[in-house]
Amino acid sequence: MQASQRPHYNQALEYAIEKANALRKPVVVLFVLTDQYPQANARHYRFMLEGLAETGRKLASRGITMVVRYGRPPAEVVEFARAAVMVVTDCGHLRIQRAWRQKTACLLSCAMHEVESNLVVPVWSASEKLQYSAATIRPRITAGLERHLVRLQQSKPKVDSLSANLGGLDIGSSGTLASKLNIDKSVGASPCLVGGTSKARKLLAAFIRNGLEHYGHRRNDPCADCTSNMSPYLHFGQISPLFIALEVVKSGKAGGGAYLEELIVRRELAHNMVFYNRRYDTFRSLPSWAKATLLGHRRDRRPYLYSLAELENARTHDAYWNAAQRQMVITGKMHGYMRMYWGKKILEWTANPRTAFKRALYLNDKYEIDGRDANGFAGVAWCFGLHDRPWKERPIFGMVRYMNASGLERKFDMDRYVRRIESLKAGTENSENRIQKPKWRSPG
Repeated sequence: MQASQRPHYNQALEYAIEKANALRKPVVVLFVLTDQYPQANARHYRFMLEGLAETGRKLASRGITMVVRYGRPPAEVVEFARAAVMVVTDCGHLRIQRAWRQKTACLLSCAMHEVESNLVVPVWSASEKLQYSAATIRPRITAGLERHLVRLQQSKPKVDSLSANLGGLDIGSSGTLASKLNIDKSVGASPCLVGGTSKARKLLAAFIRNGLEHYGHRRNDPCADCTSNMSPYLHFGQISPLFIALEVVKSGKAGGGAYLEELIVRRELAHNMVFYNRRYDTFRSLPSWAKATLLGHRRDRRPYLYSLAELENARTHDAYWNAAQRQMVITGKMHGYMRMYWGKKILEWTANPRTAFKRALYLNDKYEIDGRDANGFAGVAWCFGLHDRPWKERPIFGMVRYMNASGLERKFDMDRYVRRIESLKAGTENSENRIQKPKWRSPG
């Protein structure tokens, strides 16, 4: 278990149970905890460990032991699986996740089966190549969607593994364990978000009950409580996108279509990008027209130029941008529409587009609980032209889509948004979550 960190609606887990029952063998779940995951810090680890502690308890109630070991994933899996008849793993589409699985498969002495459990439509099933927009991937996904939107049956192992003495780390106290890891501890846990499948399901139920009906026309309003807050839980695989989709469909509410567009089409477009574009985390991931137009305007005069430290500490002239940055730093999550505006302004206020891209990704990955994710890589790249079309040419942006403060003001009550974030800031002024300067070498 690596990318799908949950006991519920987990296709990889159910497949493992099915195979184990056919062989009359017990199932053991292994999670390898490494403190060398790129760009991860105490905020990410705390959220993840909260979820893993719950997963361990829930698995035990089904007769399954979960073992958490510390080390390097390929080596630990191979050593732990010496006596296994089969290894089953979930899918991961990022570079490091794919490398772990490939190396593990090469070193194991038994068969390894990889099962997609974090997408509704498997990435290779939706498309065999890189797609350039939602318009091109949508028909490929919707064509086979009905056969994937099927409820997952939960099974119980015929042979339990609870009596096995397999060792492992005690993850009962996520905060204590996180404090012992050799990780960046400059970013504290979110005061607003708690990890775990149960918490994710409660948030989903509340969203369907109170927010889904208005999602279609209010999701972009940063002042409206009309988002599901599922992205951190989806990032760590603490909730299944299939389960979310089925619950939304079952509700029959008006905003369901708009929500499924984001959950399935847009999210899986992002996974298509990281799966088929090896440069997904660099400026080179952008389409040719976007790179050309941005580099063609790289010497344009910027109205404002800010250092990375000024951006990180929300010290710009723009109250709306500052509020968005503070929301991310304090809570670990920024409203989706504000994240688009936020990224566009980093491009506008940085000396050149390559450095701007690095800065946006650095800040996103450091503070967002769902950072270092396919959605995050695609979201940052969208601000620079990915999955978009050329617009009217203008300074700095070239033909990349432009956003400004007056556009926010026309659509939303931005003063209310700023006041809301200021109240969050006041409540955490003296906590471990206050804005801090970078403690390692910055990207620019």
